[in-house]
Amino acid sequence: MTDIAPSPSRFSRFFITQPDDFDLDHKYAEEALERHKREGLELAVRARWIAMGLTGILLIYLNPNWEVLYYHFILLLICANGWLIQRAGRVGQSRVELLLIFADLLIMTLGMIVPNPFSDDVRPLATQFRFDNFQYFFIILAAGTLAYSWRTVVAIGSWTAMVWTVGWVIAWWIATPFPELGERVFVALQGYPDLQGLLDPNNFLVSLRIQEVIVFVMVAVTLGISMRRLNRLLLSNAGLERERANLSRYFSPNVVESLSHNDEPLKQVRKENIAVLFIDIVGFTRFAAGRDPYEVIEVLRGFHGRMETEVFRHNGTLDKYLGDGLMATFGTPVTTPLDATNALGCARAMAEVIERWNLERRRAGEVEIHVGIGVHYGSVVLGDIGANRLEFAVIGDAVNVAAKLEAMTREFKADIVISDALRNQASKESPTSQPLLEGFAQKASQPVRGVEDPMDIWIN
Repeated sequence: MTDIAPSPSRFSRFFITQPDDFDLDHKYAEEALERHKREGLELAVRARWIAMGLTGILLIYLNPNWEVLYYHFILLLICANGWLIQRAGRVGQSRVELLLIFADLLIMTLGMIVPNPFSDDVRPLATQFRFDNFQYFFIILAAGTLAYSWRTVVAIGSWTAMVWTVGWVIAWWIATPFPELGERVFVALQGYPDLQGLLDPNNFLVSLRIQEVIVFVMVAVTLGISMRRLNRLLLSNAGLERERANLSRYFSPNVVESLSHNDEPLKQVRKENIAVLFIDIVGFTRFAAGRDPYEVIEVLRGFHGRMETEVFRHNGTLDKYLGDGLMATFGTPVTTPLDATNALGCARAMAEVIERWNLERRRAGEVEIHVGIGVHYGSVVLGDIGANRLEFAVIGDAVNVAAKLEAMTREFKADIVISDALRNQASKESPTSQPLLEGFAQKASQPVRGVEDPMDIWIN
């Protein structure tokens, strides 16, 4: 496989197999499209083999003589050339692929125009064009739509028109007429000049030859336009899948489903009351000191994966990773009647997951992991920030308070510290939240760094 030179001519740039031009911002979508095109190329080759096999059977029906083996040989060449295209072709610029596609058309043209060397039938060369063999070019054109860009589909149409026209013109130029046959037709159809010309075996029927290529080019252009629209549709769908995948990294599946049905649901800046949760590993700096970096990364992956699962399971939003911790919100991008309850349930579930993980680590002889979790319920501002690269942000005192509560877990040797505001809101939301509040002890009027007035907090 040989790549095109960096500066091909304008002619070769149009007729060569190459990816369509798309915005480089859609890199992810283009990669998906290339993958689909590669699969389409393999499908096109299989379709070619099936089509040639069926054509071979059809030829036996149309010409049940040994001379038909010549045309079977032509079909085998086309099948072999398809195999070469599968091996050498790629989605991109390739002169080898270009040559093989052209070889397809040349083989078919020669097979249709050149008389069968194994046939004893002697007839004018013009009769080779009376069997409507040109229609078999549509098989190659149709297979091309499965794998190539719209440019190449149009190129197949153009090349076919050119090769076929050159072929019949050369055949007309070198053909030896059989005047006695023409005279017999003239005598038999005396007074019917149109039929005389149509049935004359020496007549190449130029108007029909021109009609063939014009119709073929029109079909090729139509298919090319359809391919271009299809490619853009694939790009659009791939982009949507990318956006959906990005949403699934931060939001729970049910929230992703809701967001995917709304236009720009995150754009509007608004103020809401939500629950905010912070969690991180206690003493992680000391834990990581002197350890193999790969081991540290694996621990972080295990920690983040487990905590992320709990966030999504409790209908939360993963706001961001914070090194050895993360921030999650409950009530974003859309508030629900159970935001505080979900946040509290997530905190309790996280603590239980860490306890089970530590059991596994102890059995494996590994150091246990301890975490601190802080949860608060309060007012925040939601909306996109940034200019060109937007980020959905949650800003407000509730975020700062939740972070400070998480830091206070060290002071009280607790796993979870929640605010009185979160506890009260959870109690209001659902009676089922009471079991989640069991085991919490109140610490009244506690000073919280960065907060003007002391707060009532609850520790577990």
